[in-house]
Amino acid sequence: MSEGGRSGVQVAFHLNAADKTDYSCRLLRKAYLKGTRCQVLGPEDDLRALDAALWVRGAGEFLAHSTDDDPPAVRQRSLLHLGRLAPEGLRVLVILGETDAPGDMVDVDRVIEVVSTLESDKERARLRWKRYRQQGIEPARHDVSSL
Repeated sequence: MSEGGRSGVQVAFHLNAADKTDYSCRLLRKAYLKGTRCQVLGPEDDLRALDAALWVRGAGEFLAHSTDDDPPAVRQRSLLHLGRLAPEGLRVLVILGETDAPGDMVDVDRVIEVVSTLESDKERARLRWKRYRQQGIEPARHDVSSL
């Protein structure tokens, strides 16, 4: 089956990210500037690190975002959400590691899996890749080591 797979969702694995937090910040910045609504899922430690990084980016690079701790009205206005309680209208789901996805990607156009250079992260990504394929989705592979 094509990269689109189930319901037309596109899945891409961004492999060999030397620093997942930094890479995710750059990825989210591009989405934010395009006005794309994104949700980020992953281990709590990764989400906390990303939340902190989005606050302390360089001058003029702060990206407004919400977390599960924010009130619903804040989450609804935010283009970027870190956590499970995302608002409606999301177009992109960014996954930083272990999560319940791909079952959670019901209403998104794209799923981006960010995978570090750590062998443990790569092994978990291989398992998620297999789960996508079992659902009829053929993920795309992008090596981001040179970015």
